[in-house]
Order: sequence, then C-alpha cells, then structure tokens
Amino acid sequence: MKIKYIIYTLLIVGFGSLITYRIIENKNNSGDTKDKSGKPNATTVSGIVVQTQNFDNNLSLSGSLEANEQVEIRSEVSGIVESINFQEGSNVTKGQLLFKVNDQELRAQLSQANTKENLASENERRAKLLLQKEAISQEEYDVAKAEYASTKAQSQLIKAQIAKTSVKAPFSGKIGLRAISVGTYITPAILVAKLVNISKLKITFSIPEKYASQIKTNANLSFSVDGSTDKYTAKVYAIEPAVEIATRTLQVRAIAENKDGKLLPGTFANVELPLDIIKDAIIVPTEAIIPVQNGRKVFISSNGQAKEVMVETATRTATSVLVLSGLKAGDTVLTSGVMSLKNETPVKVKVKL
Repeated sequence: MKIKYIIYTLLIVGFGSLITYRIIENKNNSGDTKDKSGKPNATTVSGIVVQTQNFDNNLSLSGSLEANEQVEIRSEVSGIVESINFQEGSNVTKGQLLFKVNDQELRAQLSQANTKENLASENERRAKLLLQKEAISQEEYDVAKAEYASTKAQSQLIKAQIAKTSVKAPFSGKIGLRAISVGTYITPAILVAKLVNISKLKITFSIPEKYASQIKTNANLSFSVDGSTDKYTAKVYAIEPAVEIATRTLQVRAIAENKDGKLLPGTFANVELPLDIIKDAIIVPTEAIIPVQNGRKVFISSNGQAKEVMVETATRTATSVLVLSGLKAGDTVLTSGVMSLKNETPVKVKVKL
C-alpha cells in the first residue's frame, strides 16, 4: 500500500517539475526578443537603396482578334434555292455569285408590269398631243402622266426584287459552313453562311484612362496568342473619342497583317504596348509592394526602424513595379519579411547591391 502511495507521489512531483521547467523555459525564450536594456531585438531583413533610372514603359494588356471584315450571308427575298455556287470553307472574290433563288414568279410579275407601263406610256403620249390641240384639260393630261410614272416605278421595283434573288459576295474572303441546300425554301431570317476577310485582323483592347494621353494613332505594338511562341506586330489605327465611364478605360483598335492565315478571329491576344520612356523613374521589386485596403504601401528603413510609406504605382513587370509617388532616390526599401513588419519595428537591413 505504501509503495502505491510512493509511486503516486513521485508521479505528481515529476509532473509538477515538468510544468515548472516549461514555464521557466518559455520566460527565457520570450526574453530573447529583447536586449540587455529591455528594448526589442532588431529583425534582420533585406533591402535595396532606391536609385533613379530610365524605364521603358510597356503595358501588358489582353485583347481579342477580330476579322477585318465579317458578314452573315442571308437572302433578302423568300423563295426556293435554285443553285449554290460556292464550296464551304473556300475563298470567294468580291461580286462572285454565291447562290440563286428561283425568280419565275417575279419575272411573270415583271412582264405584267411592263405591259401596263407600255400602255401607260402610250396613253401619256396621246394625252400630250391632245393637250397641245386643247382637246383635253391640263388635269386630264396630269392624270395620264402620273399613271405612266406609277407603272414605270412598279416595273423598277420588280426588277430590284429579281436582282436580289442573285446573292453575291460583298467582298473577297473565306466563306464558312453553309446551312442550306438546293431546294431549301429560304427567308431573310435564315443564315446561309458567314463570310470573313482574314487577310488582315483587327485587335481590340482597352487601356487605363491614366495612359490615354500617351496612346497615338500609327503607334506600333506587338502581340502573341495562346498556343504559339510567335510574335506579331500591329499598328494602332483607331481610338475611341471618350473613356468608358463604367470601367474607366479607353478602347483602342489596331490592325495586323495575316497573309499566311495563322491567326484566327475570336482568339485572345496578349498585347505589349510601348508607351513613353520615363526618365528618372523609381523602380522597386514586386515583393516590396504590400496591397492594403486604400492602396499600396512599402516599408523603408529610417533610423534603424521600419517605416510604413503609402505609394502610387503604375506599370508592373514580372520582377518590378514602377512607383509614381511616395519614394525618392536614396530611400532604403525593405524587400524581405515585409508581411510581418509593423510601423517602427527595429530592423537590421542587409542591403542588396
């Protein structure tokens, strides 16, 4: 029985000793963050000394490729498709007949209208002779003349309808897949095919409004597309005259040659737009920038302490950020451990050269 009590006593004493040891150890560890004078020890961080330099200001943007010209081929009149004169996916030339709608009924109407026109023309001629002899009044002649003009207009209207039964290519390009066959009853609502001109492609993209004054027509740019390592060039030819209020961006359009047909409309383009070269620019590493609720900030070293500074940034590359305001040449910007720093934290800076 006594042995049992002795064992319990030893266990309690051992457990208490362990707790006491851990408490003392934690106090010793917490005391390591302060020096002998009681002040917190300095945190070792990396940093760079800001220097001004020339900066090639290039904007990286996303755009989309569009056909230089694109149209949906439809019939303006209803009727039975009589013939189809193009191959799907082939190139067609401007003015080439694409398909023909049966026009027999319209031609019959034209024949009837021509007969009426001829009769009205003869009546107008006779009325004119009678008017010269004062055998009829001016009013009677005017009625005959109006009848002739009306029948003539009717004939012209039917001729225009007949012309619409022959659908021709409005420009040269490549025609897509057709949705009709010979014998189809077609209406203006039916899409026959799409015709696109891809010898040149338009690139549409938007830039932030703060760069609006730097973009000019005839400016050159480069771009690439997903799935290809090739670089292509284009030239800006049109700029929207106003900034889009909802997005605060300005829409820009450029044109690129596509003679080999490698580029396809509808694909995304990664645009590199060169802007003005900025002299005496301040550039900092991307890891130094900390996003906050009301903007962006960095930490600089000031009198051995970390100092929080709000900055305004612009162009960002893979490794650096252009700073417009908040920093000056000679400032030591901290680049490592910045996420754990607070204002006035003691720091020991290892400056990168």
